Amino acid sequence: MTYRAPVRDLAFTLESVAGMADLAATGAFPDYDADVAGAVLEAAGQFSEEVLAPLNRIGDQKGSTYANGAVTAAPGFADAYRQFAAGGWTGLSAATEAGGQALPKALELAAYETVHAANMAFGLCPMLSLASIEALEQVGTEEQKAKYLTKLVSGEWTGAMVLTEPGAGSDLGSLITTATPNGDGTYALNGQKIYITWGDHDATENIVHLVLARLPDAPKGPKGISLFLASKFAVKEDGTLGDRNAFRPVGVEHKLGIHASPTCVMSYEGATAELVGQPNQGLAHMFVMMNAARLAVGVEGVGIAERAYQHALAYALDRRQGRSVWTGEANAPIFDHPDVRRMLSVMKAKISAARAVCLSTGVAADLAKHAGTEEERRRWKGREDLFTPIAKAWSTDIGCEVASMGVQIHGGMGFIEETGAAQYYRDARIAPIYEGTNGIQAMDLVGRKLSMDGGDAAKALIEDMKATLVDLGKLYSGKPVERFATAIEAVEDATLWLLDQKADPNAAADVLAAADAYLKLLGDVAGGWMLAKGALAAKAKLNVKDGDPVWLQGKLDLYEVYAANVLGHVSSRLAAVGQGGDLLRRMTVDALAG
Repeated sequence: MTYRAPVRDLAFTLESVAGMADLAATGAFPDYDADVAGAVLEAAGQFSEEVLAPLNRIGDQKGSTYANGAVTAAPGFADAYRQFAAGGWTGLSAATEAGGQALPKALELAAYETVHAANMAFGLCPMLSLASIEALEQVGTEEQKAKYLTKLVSGEWTGAMVLTEPGAGSDLGSLITTATPNGDGTYALNGQKIYITWGDHDATENIVHLVLARLPDAPKGPKGISLFLASKFAVKEDGTLGDRNAFRPVGVEHKLGIHASPTCVMSYEGATAELVGQPNQGLAHMFVMMNAARLAVGVEGVGIAERAYQHALAYALDRRQGRSVWTGEANAPIFDHPDVRRMLSVMKAKISAARAVCLSTGVAADLAKHAGTEEERRRWKGREDLFTPIAKAWSTDIGCEVASMGVQIHGGMGFIEETGAAQYYRDARIAPIYEGTNGIQAMDLVGRKLSMDGGDAAKALIEDMKATLVDLGKLYSGKPVERFATAIEAVEDATLWLLDQKADPNAAADVLAAADAYLKLLGDVAGGWMLAKGALAAKAKLNVKDGDPVWLQGKLDLYEVYAANVLGHVSSRLAAVGQGGDLLRRMTVDALAG
């Protein structure tokens, strides 16, 4: 099954759902318009289809390899990366001063969806470079930008996020890697890091590591972490490369999926490094990278879901079994069985919803910087903060769910590696763990994002949903409208309840017990809101005969599928929000051991 980039869906989501017109109206992106977006998406889709997708299977089978202190990329990956860099794909949203194209973040995310769909293991490499670029743009010195940023933007070098240690996973405050001053303004890094994605490879001549470590006099815990830059090779004054730095991979992890992505164990043995940003502010600086990566991982979830969906759809059209309930045809394609058609429809609806949530988060991030007034920028920043954990966690859960449904549609053949469906399931499973597990995203949502502005961001979102509900009532009647209304009411009830609980110092366990269910509830309803906006936009186009009427009608039908199969179940989400911490406290080891 070949991959086809969903360019039409991506363009429609950007323009008609995510709100790119609002962003274009700011004047912050004078080179952007719908024609530019179309050209970028077409080119990204073509590259992903023709260069990256054919490498996906061999990358899974052969993987990256480690020998003699070095990592070799999977067959074909190094050449594909050089073509990717030559195409300028690492500089889409970067500043022009650094050689970038200064295009909107959402357009970059849309282009990268095709990359992740075609070859998720490949896409992880430039994705981490993009996060490194954002960090250096925000907190790097002018010298560091001149020395490293332009090479990252051009794609000549790649970047790596270096956080996790054997004894310090998500608890970064426990890390023990040290950075000792050398007396010349540089530092010596000593320690071991694990799970470093694309930490070493042969696709580029140099790799820039952004590393969390502790200064000798640093306070304990997260307040004592600083951010350092260590280049694989020393960079001379003229920009050429010098001696090899004193860090190296000591192995690559053997993983469930993404076999072509080298997940390295790295050893730093007096490696020369530079301080990035302020001492002991490394966690705040790293979160610039982390938040960029979280949104990118959400898009990764959408991409792998899209690939699994396309694979399943092709199989359902080809595989023949049983009689069609609609046409009466014997030995009909299994696509004509209602349950298979239901699964495919739900897959498509959830992918469309998750895509819109992620791209809307990208638009909000740019509007938070470029909207016309301080009040508007603050409002959009609230939307970005609120949506980021949802984009990451909810979208990657959908990636796993859709990939699993893809296996199910294949039946027994889905469990056989040769059909390819299993790879998408295996690859998708890492995304809910990346960049802070989805449980951590949920805790961040209810612990910080929900109340950091007194709940204003969530309340503004609910009001926006209610405004769409009014318009939706002019398009549909009955269940499609009622289900959205009930869903909004559930979100509002859960939000107000959580805000009340957070004001009670004795209710911390209740808040954390509600976290996962609340994130999923808010994701489900925000996804429904996105599809409702898409349905309204499609209807407007149908009214003026602007576009393919069958395709546009599909947008209206997708909303109805989502309303029935997702919004129809919000009551269970709401019940889980209110389960309370005491119930979980009672689930002791004795109770759970059986």
